[in-house]
Amino acid sequence: MKSNTLTIIKKEFARFFGDRQLLFTTVIMPGLLIYIIYSLMGTGIQKMISEGANEVVTLQVENMPASMAPLFNSIDSNLVVTEQSITDDDIKKLEEKDVNSVIIRFPEDFDETIALGATSDSVPAVEIYYNSTNNAASRVHMVVSTVLNNYARPFTVSELDQASDESIGAMIWSKILPMLIIMMLFSGVMAIAPSSIAGEKERGTIATLLVTPLRRNELALGKIVSLSCIALLSGISSFIGIALSLPKMVGMEGGTDLGFHYTTSDYIALLLVIFASVLIMASAVSLLSALAKDVKNAGTMVTPFMLVVMLAGLLPMFQDGASTNLIIYLIPFYNSIEVMTAVFAHEMDWMPVIVTMTSNMVYTGIAVWALTRMFNSEKVMFSR
Repeated sequence: MKSNTLTIIKKEFARFFGDRQLLFTTVIMPGLLIYIIYSLMGTGIQKMISEGANEVVTLQVENMPASMAPLFNSIDSNLVVTEQSITDDDIKKLEEKDVNSVIIRFPEDFDETIALGATSDSVPAVEIYYNSTNNAASRVHMVVSTVLNNYARPFTVSELDQASDESIGAMIWSKILPMLIIMMLFSGVMAIAPSSIAGEKERGTIATLLVTPLRRNELALGKIVSLSCIALLSGISSFIGIALSLPKMVGMEGGTDLGFHYTTSDYIALLLVIFASVLIMASAVSLLSALAKDVKNAGTMVTPFMLVVMLAGLLPMFQDGASTNLIIYLIPFYNSIEVMTAVFAHEMDWMPVIVTMTSNMVYTGIAVWALTRMFNSEKVMFSR
């Protein structure tokens, strides 16, 4: 009995270690992908922190107390402290995301009140005005707030965020929705693409298609377009579900307006880039499915690709808005995520959309050509 058990163990080990693809996807790939993903995420976080730390922020202080001046001047080398009278216009300027400023208002008799010993009726009130959607200013606000709240004297601190509800909502959507949309689109492609090509190879019906009077490039294009349209329907359905559920998920039903306030151009750009994303996804998964022996093998081959796409979807969380470098929009998948980020952040520009659409259509054309070559190869189509 022991010898039979040992024989089975040896057989399973031989099957597993003899299959290089199975060995790679089971043993090597998990650790490699975790290392790559965590390294890139760490790099992204460090970049976001360093970029925010290197930006010069102006700290405008009204009625600067003599006791506080040394504290503020020693906070950060990139912090410019100015003493001035604050007007309503100065505070209103903070509503703009690109204004790197934080405002602090002290009472005129702050030091005197503290020295006399503040009572419950005469506790000095300090006001901090900032914009939470500006990363650099938000960082300075947190530092200044910590300094004031840890100060060993009695006074109150009021933190007044000047960012509008709409701009806060745009920041939230631009970091969450691109990842959710790209994952839903990929899930739709994954549900149908492997069975369309690898499934036909497994069932043997691909041979029937290949002997029909149909050109191979027409077959390849038909497969990719049909898969893209079906996956697009799945993606649109998922997007509607996300749009309806997110307000409840983040607790915005109590009167806070963080809803969608986008133009027709924004929605058109979003729909175009979603379609281009589905096309390139269906093209890539179709190529991998054509190489696979069966549906199960196709799923194994697509898994690393899925993780790369998920990683790309996470990147907007570690950056401040979409990139303005057009070269970025030549990178497949990532270009779509960047456009989605720009749309949801109210920063959409048509040039990145055009570059993304053009590059993704070119990549789809290359995929159609490659899939046509695979359909012409008996070694690929009839491999077992």
